[in-house]
Amino acid sequence: MAEEKKKVITIKLPHINVWMVLSVILAAVLVLNLTGLLPFKTTGMFVLTTQDAAQKAIDYINNNLVQTGTAEFVSVEDFNGMYKVTTSYQGQQIPIYVTKDGGFIFLSQPYNTSEVIEETTTTAAEMPKTDKPTVDLFVMAFCPYGVQAETTMKPVIDLLGTKADIKVRFIASVTGTTVDSVQSLHGTTEAQEDLRQVCIMKNYDQTTYWKYLMEIDNNCYGKITTSDAAALDTCWKAAATKAGIDADKIDTCSKGSEGLDLLKADEQLADNYGVTGSPTLIINGETYSGARTSEAFKTAICSGFATEPAECSQTLSETGTAAASGGC
Repeated sequence: MAEEKKKVITIKLPHINVWMVLSVILAAVLVLNLTGLLPFKTTGMFVLTTQDAAQKAIDYINNNLVQTGTAEFVSVEDFNGMYKVTTSYQGQQIPIYVTKDGGFIFLSQPYNTSEVIEETTTTAAEMPKTDKPTVDLFVMAFCPYGVQAETTMKPVIDLLGTKADIKVRFIASVTGTTVDSVQSLHGTTEAQEDLRQVCIMKNYDQTTYWKYLMEIDNNCYGKITTSDAAALDTCWKAAATKAGIDADKIDTCSKGSEGLDLLKADEQLADNYGVTGSPTLIINGETYSGARTSEAFKTAICSGFATEPAECSQTLSETGTAAASGGC
């Protein structure tokens, strides 16, 4: 009998900023439900109607997960042994999948197991070449993997900072015209730090920004809980002063339209590239997917030069362990 051929498809995940937090929490909910630690799970001995299952999911999300606004019901339908509930949240329609007994909910893109996802990667030889490569490191200010990637990138900045256009970008959602409208995965304090850093990059040079960034990463992040807003406020101002930054100027920028506009530009760029996780490294418009070491970052960036500068021949040593491969 001839082997059955599977359809091969290429899938690009959409970028959904507004439910970034909710998607992570729902993943945790699913894990906890599997261990029986949450009250949402049912016996699995009966099937709810579509409307009852949808209402149960919506109620649970609004009562336990959503911190700002509410998720609204749009529609529900049968979907391969589950219910697909379409919800509306802050102007976007988001699907939630619910088991028919109402015992489990999750937010994800479904995949057909008869189809094979074709992964495409860009090698160094295929990397688009420019005279001055554009390098965007997308992070969240308080994502541990993002912080590690920043530390890993610092020696590359020292080596190639004037040769390539290397910038830190932030993954956040700006839904209104005030600072309170900024949503970032690790909460309000992270959103505030995202805003401060885009303001510093706009008003100061690269050397000053990276001096501040290393101060924040080494002396504030991880040593002060992100829920302690007062301690973080004192810490970032101390880091700014040490880097030669006018803290009052940055505070004003980060709380006004200038900071919001700068962060919106990062959000738009993340949307354009389809960036969904921290850290993500984009070189000349292509997503890098190699090792997270200073030497690997340098090699990838150098592959984007039309003519490599002499600095690319230098080998960067690692000051610590390679950054973990996870992400936020």
